[in-house]
Amino acid sequence: MTMQGLLIADEDLTTRKQMAELFIDAGYQVTVPTSVASVLYGILKKTAQVVLLSTRFDELLATELIPILKQCNRNLTIILVASELPLSLLRRARSEGIFYHALKPGRPGDEEELRQAVKCAFESQAVNGQADFLPTHE
Repeated sequence: MTMQGLLIADEDLTTRKQMAELFIDAGYQVTVPTSVASVLYGILKKTAQVVLLSTRFDELLATELIPILKQCNRNLTIILVASELPLSLLRRARSEGIFYHALKPGRPGDEEELRQAVKCAFESQAVNGQADFLPTHE
């Protein structure tokens, strides 16, 4: 089985911990960086195939960060996790290539949508043959 590396880039420490526990318990290899530099390192080293990204992380908006992440790995699967999101920001994030927009879990038991989105993201990568992504030089 291919490694299922999940990177959680959320500005809120409590949310990062909750999501990390949820996905570690589900059997994923979880990385919880505290800076954009750590996120980029994880993507470049290919330890993460799927990223859970909040609307803001380490002083950058998701719409600023998504194109950078995609430059590092164009096959990276990004799930934007946000409770309230202006439609213009969501449209821009979609145009930048997010896989899915999931609602941020508000209370215990609200994680099912996120759990299903992550499962689907890894299944999609396996079907598309992207799980073992090798970079190409353009």
